[in-house]
Amino acid sequence: MNQHDFYAGSFDVAVIGAGHAGIEAAAAAAKLGASTAIFTVSLDWVGNLPCNPSIGGTAKGHLVKELDALGGVMGIAADKNMLQSRMLNRGKGPAVHSLRAQIDRREYSGWMKHYLETLPNLYIKQAEIVSAEPSKMPLTNDIPNTIENQTFGEEDGWKITTKLGATYYTKTVILATGTFLRGRVYVGDVDYESGPDGMFPATELADCLKELGLPLRRFKTGTPARVRRSSIDFSKLERQDGDEKIVPFSFDTTEPGENKVPCYITYTNENTKQVILDNLHRSPLYSHKIEGTGPRYCPSIEDKIVRFADKKRHQAFIEPCGLNTEEMYLQGLSSSLPEDVQMRIYRSIEGLEKVEIMRPAYAIEYDCVDPTALLPTMEFKEFSGLYGAGQFNGSSGYEEAAVQGFVAGVNAAFKVQGKDEFILHRSGSYIGTLIDDLVTKGCSDPYRMMTSRSEYRLVLRQDNAEERLMHIGYELGLVSEERFNRLKDILALKEQEIIRAETTTLPPSDELNKILEDAGSTPLKTGAKLCDLLRRPTITYEMLTPVDKTRPVLSEKVLEQAEVEIKYAGYIARQQSQIDEQKRLEQMPLPENADYSKVVGLRLEAAEKLQKIKPKTVGQASRISGVTPADISVLIIWCRK
Repeated sequence: MNQHDFYAGSFDVAVIGAGHAGIEAAAAAAKLGASTAIFTVSLDWVGNLPCNPSIGGTAKGHLVKELDALGGVMGIAADKNMLQSRMLNRGKGPAVHSLRAQIDRREYSGWMKHYLETLPNLYIKQAEIVSAEPSKMPLTNDIPNTIENQTFGEEDGWKITTKLGATYYTKTVILATGTFLRGRVYVGDVDYESGPDGMFPATELADCLKELGLPLRRFKTGTPARVRRSSIDFSKLERQDGDEKIVPFSFDTTEPGENKVPCYITYTNENTKQVILDNLHRSPLYSHKIEGTGPRYCPSIEDKIVRFADKKRHQAFIEPCGLNTEEMYLQGLSSSLPEDVQMRIYRSIEGLEKVEIMRPAYAIEYDCVDPTALLPTMEFKEFSGLYGAGQFNGSSGYEEAAVQGFVAGVNAAFKVQGKDEFILHRSGSYIGTLIDDLVTKGCSDPYRMMTSRSEYRLVLRQDNAEERLMHIGYELGLVSEERFNRLKDILALKEQEIIRAETTTLPPSDELNKILEDAGSTPLKTGAKLCDLLRRPTITYEMLTPVDKTRPVLSEKVLEQAEVEIKYAGYIARQQSQIDEQKRLEQMPLPENADYSKVVGLRLEAAEKLQKIKPKTVGQASRISGVTPADISVLIIWCRK
């Protein structure tokens, strides 16, 4: 303890980090009535978007919609600061439709900061936290005071200390440190300690957590250069406009904004490839200076060139960082090569021949934790009251971070208040899938959410996120009654429309048969139920409008959901039966302190994996790598005994 340390206050929840995980954690805990403090190394970078100036994307859009349904912040913030909006994968089935929006990064950050500033129960502190350790909670709250003069009770908690010597006591701590823990930036031969965007790293805290015994490991991520708008020849690029009909992220956004800017597409070429290959020896990634494991699904441009050697070109997106800046983001061209090589790479690409780099690309290494050390509540198994969220847990992406922060924030508040733990299951949400994957399977590289990770993706669609989860947000106390009642009205209209479609018969007519033939579908000879026509692959509600005379005036959202449920009714029912079976296993709890080495009939490998992960249910045990169906059968019999 430094002789100048002083007692600065006590809280129910302390959140370390004010990125996307930290924001959702602090907001949820404060709104649930817990006295909450959020600490950040710079108040100017709350809610920073250090990489892509965008929110959403494939599967990530699902996460944002689910978070909004539960009462989170990211969706409404994205809608308020949107520059361009597009629904991805429209040419595919509804299960993989995903919303993505370009964001004004500085306006988004400012909006988030002000939002936190207006929340009751939330205290915002600019401070670098250098240590966190278990402690008893003080009985008095005289501020400021010396540590020596404090009296302590029997209640367990945590003591956290800032770089300036301020010491806070808190009942729970949420680590949402992003890429700051022992952060090290790499650009060619140059490497130095740093957080993202030139901020200083959290080295002392990393050392403290390692000494505490957390299972830390090293990951790496990267970002492309930001370039000057006026130095780009847009006439050579493919223009990409936003959708004409904008779908908002948030249920509360009744008037979606407008597309303010276009994005652009260009491609690398053989010259680009040659520049990279000629300079590969200067890459810290290939000279093995970088030790951390990088993201598998978002590789650097040099990594793409090596891994996909037969590919003649790679796509790159030119995206604006905001309305009041000339900076443009080069998505798909992240790199850790030296700045002079970066310049040659970018200028070899059509439209970027005279491009000016404003911020060079870089790679960043950082410490994170093995997420199998966590419970599904985001609390550490071995450290009561300590939670992890976001990139600290080995994930990658703003959206993945935000949803983990929300779950950690709710559980930290509930722990203080003596309430039951809050767990989302993989059968009911992408959030549950993400967390279950992390804490059950772990990750060997930065985890990114994808629709293919869910075995229930036809049921876990983006369009029905509110129907699946808003009742949970309402029960938590994070969704208002007025908002929940609006949803119930929408769902009632949807159910009425499905019943109407199942009971309405359309007679054959020249007009209807022409609609069917134009869509490549067989014309009618006798009447057909409206629902049966909608189940034809090429037929939509919109096509049948001229002949569907009894259709009431309904919102596009109601019609979309009704059509999906009618069209895919058989598949949805089949998937629901799989979910029901999985729920049966999820409802079979396993003893918290079970000794699996003594379970007769269980293989040694399975016993070791179960002992490490300590699954809460048979369902979770069934998803552990190395645990076979035969092992699960043994567990079920053992549980029943």
